Amino acid sequence: MKTDLEICYEAKMEEINKIAKRYNILDKEITNYGPYMAKVDLFLLKRLEKEKDGKLILVTAITPTPLGEGKSTVTIGLVDALNALGKKAIGALREPSLGPVFGVKGGAAGGGYAQVNPMVELNLHFTGDLHAITTANNLVSAVIDNVIYQGNSLNIDPNKITWKRCLDLNDRALREVEVGLSSTKEVPRKDNYNITVASEIMATFCLADSYEDLKERLDRTIVAYTYDDQEVTIKDLQITGSLLVLLKEALKPNIIQTLENNLFFVHGGPFANIAHGCNSILATKMALKLGDYIITEAGFGADLGAEKFLDIKSQVAHLNPNLVVIVATIRALKYHGSGSLELGIQNLARHLETVKKYNVNYVIALNRFKDDTEDEIKFMKKWAKDNNHPLALTEVYSKGGTKGGQELALKVLENLSNKKLKPIYKVTDDIYKKIESICFEVYQAEKIEYSSLAKAKLDSYQEKYQDFYICMAKTPNSLTDDAKVLGIPGKHTIHIKDVRLATGSKFIICLTGSIMTMPGLSKNPKAYTIKLLKDGKVDGLS
Repeated sequence: MKTDLEICYEAKMEEINKIAKRYNILDKEITNYGPYMAKVDLFLLKRLEKEKDGKLILVTAITPTPLGEGKSTVTIGLVDALNALGKKAIGALREPSLGPVFGVKGGAAGGGYAQVNPMVELNLHFTGDLHAITTANNLVSAVIDNVIYQGNSLNIDPNKITWKRCLDLNDRALREVEVGLSSTKEVPRKDNYNITVASEIMATFCLADSYEDLKERLDRTIVAYTYDDQEVTIKDLQITGSLLVLLKEALKPNIIQTLENNLFFVHGGPFANIAHGCNSILATKMALKLGDYIITEAGFGADLGAEKFLDIKSQVAHLNPNLVVIVATIRALKYHGSGSLELGIQNLARHLETVKKYNVNYVIALNRFKDDTEDEIKFMKKWAKDNNHPLALTEVYSKGGTKGGQELALKVLENLSNKKLKPIYKVTDDIYKKIESICFEVYQAEKIEYSSLAKAKLDSYQEKYQDFYICMAKTPNSLTDDAKVLGIPGKHTIHIKDVRLATGSKFIICLTGSIMTMPGLSKNPKAYTIKLLKDGKVDGLS
């Protein structure tokens, strides 16, 4: 089979304005970035505010494995398959980070014959959103240090600065640095960098539903504390206006197309462990006004991405998903069962249990790989039938949505519902009750252990931050907080070692272990293989 990049180069793209027009986006609402990418102005939402929302379909997966499950590929293929059936379907994904592009993955635009295009531009800079977020984040850092340098009118304690610089690359050397070494007036201190997608501005940006909402969120974002433990916010720094100017164009959602020339929003990209792992609320809301069926995705497995989509994003944006698609592969299920499909399938069953608790219908998308045997596929179909789980085989990677996604598309249409979403917790619940709801209902832990540090912080948050959402920072590789525990764990304990406040996004982030917010490169990263050819085309990006 051809490489992802070869398939994209051979695909015939339509001008994005023509595609946008088919979906009721006006030319005056578009800012073009070349012929095939564009941004959509926010006033589109005002024009269409009385339009009925389309059906919302969330794509999630079993616990991730090194082999990959193909969530984005299935998301894209499902959009194409529904459009091939004559349905007005639109997709919504997160933007790729340059870290994984030059690291292990080499790109994040789907795969095979289910991709979004132009794939190269999407993976390399795109419309500049992540650069704008990086710059805004680092302006905050620069101003904090400048306030201290210029006499420290805000009484900032250099040892209580909570804001971190960021960079949209994998660079482990920046996990711990020392700043303030250039003059005697500065206070040398240790600092850390996050990758841009782990920046609080990224999470805040993706939850904002207008410029005014973004302004309010930025204003209240805590960046440091004074010597007498008073909060210092971005509003105190007096730079909210500058940050909004930097983010002005970035906040407009981006549109591109699939290989089959269907519309896709690709906007925002927060981590799914330290943040909520979903594309922007603005992109989702635009898509809901423009299409009859909206297919979106949340990062990692259902215990992280889907939980945060259903408990955080859906409550913030007042969304009511009509279906959840859970992607599984036979090879990944065998991985969770140490080679046994019969044992590994329990991981899928656990995630189905979780989704049921939210009162949302679901469909299993069995993403077929070339080495899957007929006996294995028969086993999966029989298991699904015996347990009353709707399952569809999907081959969108090798055949595209029109030819390889019809079974899934039809199964999705059969199982859509209008049931009211029941989040695991209400945002008005007690902080500890919210944490317990996730740990006991989603992770099915036996108990929770809080460090003395975490307990002290949570106790202090009880009154002022009662209405914050819980954002669990947990390994994506296990249903527990131990990445080595595969499949279905027995009795286990969730260990909350520390908590952080993200006041812009209204998160209480519970750290259950050592969460990596600045990845490193592997021994042989993709950066070694990506190159520019004489004809101007990019090679090695896949």
